[in-house]
Amino acid sequence: MSPESQASEALPSRRRRTPRGGRHRGAESYLLPPGSPALILAAPGPATAPGGAVATELARLVEIEQTGQPALVGHLEGAEQHLSAVLAEVRAERPDEPAAVVVPLTTGPDPEVEAAVRKIVADAHVPAVAADPLGPHPLIAEALHERLAEAGLARADRVRMMTMVTAASGVVVVTPGDPEAVRQAEVTSVLLAARLAAPVFTASLGDEAAIAAAAAQLRASGATRLAVAPHLIGPEVSAERLAAAAAAAGAEHAAPIGAHPALAQVAALRYVEALATALSD
Repeated sequence: MSPESQASEALPSRRRRTPRGGRHRGAESYLLPPGSPALILAAPGPATAPGGAVATELARLVEIEQTGQPALVGHLEGAEQHLSAVLAEVRAERPDEPAAVVVPLTTGPDPEVEAAVRKIVADAHVPAVAADPLGPHPLIAEALHERLAEAGLARADRVRMMTMVTAASGVVVVTPGDPEAVRQAEVTSVLLAARLAAPVFTASLGDEAAIAAAAAQLRASGATRLAVAPHLIGPEVSAERLAAAAAAAGAEHAAPIGAHPALAQVAALRYVEALATALSD
């Protein structure tokens, strides 16, 4: 068998799923063949933090909805379930493959998280690769839209969105990370604006002045009710910090994306992309 054929057999295959009820049904998922490298979600913060359960639930969704194989969680802080310890437990099934693919649980570039993941992967005693962060991706805009709708700040039905007078008329997407993370989140903001038929601005979660300036621009454009959409999963920041961001904008806010099926789908995609790159090198 040629090396190309071996690599093809090792890669996950895309499968069509039987459509299921509900808003989150998808047409595709990824079927991991037996012995595939472990899929590990790298979660910011310790396992004991309030957001720690989010990563566990996302792993469950990745497993049951996307890959059919166990997905693991490794935390970047704390002694419990640390990423380095999780990597120490995995084994490569084939000598020409990595033992694990580590997917950072961030919605966009986060230099601190990415540096921590790369260092732990490099120091691991088994071959492993680090995948790209989850975003930007159109599915993240979908998840933000749903969280806004759940908070009563947007209508879930895009076609009738403009008829819901109680919906927010302007949105500030707040994201953790550096200016590059903000630029990447702007891609999601554009997609979200198209879904909402309302103006959307982007600001750094750590820059209250920028959040206030975005809110002022929205009000200047005619927006009367503002919403903050957290461009984050949940473990990254505290509820207090999110509330402070909303206060800086003089706005209401939706919940973080959390364990949303859309993120599980993107995590599986990032795994496939990283594994394909590793096998082709």
